[in-house]
Amino acid sequence: MLKKQTVWLLTMLSLMVVLSIYYLNAPSEGGDLAYFDTEDVEGDQTTSQSLTEITNKEETTNEEGKTDEDATEEADSSTVNSDEFFAAVRMEITNQRSMEKERLEKIVSSNDASTEEKNEAYEAMKEIEYVESKEMILEDTLKSTVGYDQVLVRNMEGDNIVVTVQADSLTPKEANTIIQHTKDEFGEVDVEVVYQTS
Repeated sequence: MLKKQTVWLLTMLSLMVVLSIYYLNAPSEGGDLAYFDTEDVEGDQTTSQSLTEITNKEETTNEEGKTDEDATEEADSSTVNSDEFFAAVRMEITNQRSMEKERLEKIVSSNDASTEEKNEAYEAMKEIEYVESKEMILEDTLKSTVGYDQVLVRNMEGDNIVVTVQADSLTPKEANTIIQHTKDEFGEVDVEVVYQTS
């Protein structure tokens, strides 16, 4: 019985990974990653990249005479979409890193790989884990000290760090604070600060 459960669990996990990779890499109309349903009367689908359009729709519908309760419900749906944006990007990064770790683990456990290749793969795995921990520390720091609801730190190729925060606007002083926290954690790197409206 245990073997059947194990096989079933592994099959379902494999299916989830395959579907996740497919949806992340599938071609779409505008190059978007995922579609989200909104509470609109027309039932339009919007993407996480068009959250500003949702905000603009909310403002125009509120001017057209909807009650404050309807506007609040729509604002809640855009917050959910913003949260979904952060979750989708996190999941994509996690999937990419997991696939890279699996590739490196295969090299480390391979009998065909030389000692030098195994050492390089092991060091690369440690580097991925090190970067992940630094990103998590910076996210937690920005959430606790600056007070953002959502923070996403991505270490791009080389010494480029992209920090995305959930905020309605971002002043230069706030951006400088984020850059300083990032440089405190990662050292001298290029930092790009982006905000995602809630």
